[in-house]
Amino acid sequence: MNAVKSATKADPKLANAWKTKAGRDLTEAELLAMPESEYMNDKQLEFFRSRLQEQKDALLSNAGETTEHLREDTSIVPDPADRATIEEEHALELRTRDRERKLLKKISQSLGRIEAGDYGYCDETGEPIGLGRLLARPTATLSLEAQQRREMKQKMFGD
Repeated sequence: MNAVKSATKADPKLANAWKTKAGRDLTEAELLAMPESEYMNDKQLEFFRSRLQEQKDALLSNAGETTEHLREDTSIVPDPADRATIEEEHALELRTRDRERKLLKKISQSLGRIEAGDYGYCDETGEPIGLGRLLARPTATLSLEAQQRREMKQKMFGD
């Protein structure tokens, strides 16, 4: 990750490109090339707000498609094997949508954190989460170190 960050900082065009662009129009490379002193400035917040909103819209669109798909496939199939296959596909689709429903909740919470001014900072330590982690997981609420500690505790003591 540091190799990517230092490679983008080396390009002076990228290092200053963010100054003239709207936050939602920034590329990931331009975002990573921004100086650390600009962490969670208005343009970065706008970039992540836009990215989270796009994810939310895509998930809501998928949910509508699932409803339509489940309605279409409710025809009666006489063959038990075919019926079992259709039911298994429906169960898989519903599990996927359930995960997406949980992700929608996290996205909404992240959008709320942006409005509150808490976005990009660890819930446990208050330290910056980091742009690389937020690009990979925009709904992250813990820094990498805090997340690793939490996972280690879960592994040792169970949920």
